[in-house]
Amino acid sequence: MYKLSNHSLEVAILDPVADQQRLGTRYCTGGYIFQVTDHRVGELLSGPTYPDSFNPFDGQGIPDAFNRAPLAEPGSTTGVIPGIGVCDLAADRVLSFCEWHVTEGDHLISMSTRHQHGRYDLELERKVSLTGRTVRSASRIRNNSGISIPIRWFPHPFFPQPDTQELCRFNVPVFLPDNDGYAFARNGFICRKTQVWETDYYQAVDMEAQSNLVGLQRHPKLGLISAACSYVPTYLPLWGNTRTISWEPYLECTVASGQEKRWHIDYIF
Repeated sequence: MYKLSNHSLEVAILDPVADQQRLGTRYCTGGYIFQVTDHRVGELLSGPTYPDSFNPFDGQGIPDAFNRAPLAEPGSTTGVIPGIGVCDLAADRVLSFCEWHVTEGDHLISMSTRHQHGRYDLELERKVSLTGRTVRSASRIRNNSGISIPIRWFPHPFFPQPDTQELCRFNVPVFLPDNDGYAFARNGFICRKTQVWETDYYQAVDMEAQSNLVGLQRHPKLGLISAACSYVPTYLPLWGNTRTISWEPYLECTVASGQEKRWHIDYIF
């Protein structure tokens, strides 16, 4: 793994080659934040099976994903998943992982790759940086193809379940359909309906997002942490089980031929 460290935090990032056994078709293989550790209170991130085990599908830490919009020719079951490589989409299997060029610094790591498959030609850069108690996960895509490329990306931060039933709240109006897992507390936080969950709960929230999303998250060791997106999300699902809670602000856009798109999300611990 690669490490970024300062006086407060250490950030562990998977090595796309040495840690390939931890990777699959779901999460981007470059810039995969596996854990953030506070030098005073310990590990700050969780996962669906953490700390007992790990598998590539469930993941851990703060992975991100392009897998909902693979790039394939019409009728073909073979295509590119950005940040992963050429995949058998029907069998959900990686045929060849992409190669990353890695540049390391004390507080920044940059990973870049290029996908060329059929009509598709795109460059992807992932950067993870550490400034004080802020971890930034940044992405850039450049479309060198002769056609437009649809992008559907989302971060999947796995926060540990807090001791309180309160989970998270956002800076934009959000609304919960009737569901079994989530409700609103009087202070505006989304909370668990019961003190302890015995299963997992997935729920997309309705929202009126006209500005970049900011979220507050209860944390069992730090009390409260936050995350700020550089974009207006199009979709915002919540998912959690007995070990972890996650919210996934989707970025959906189309990158025209010869154009590029940049975005980031900051996690403030």
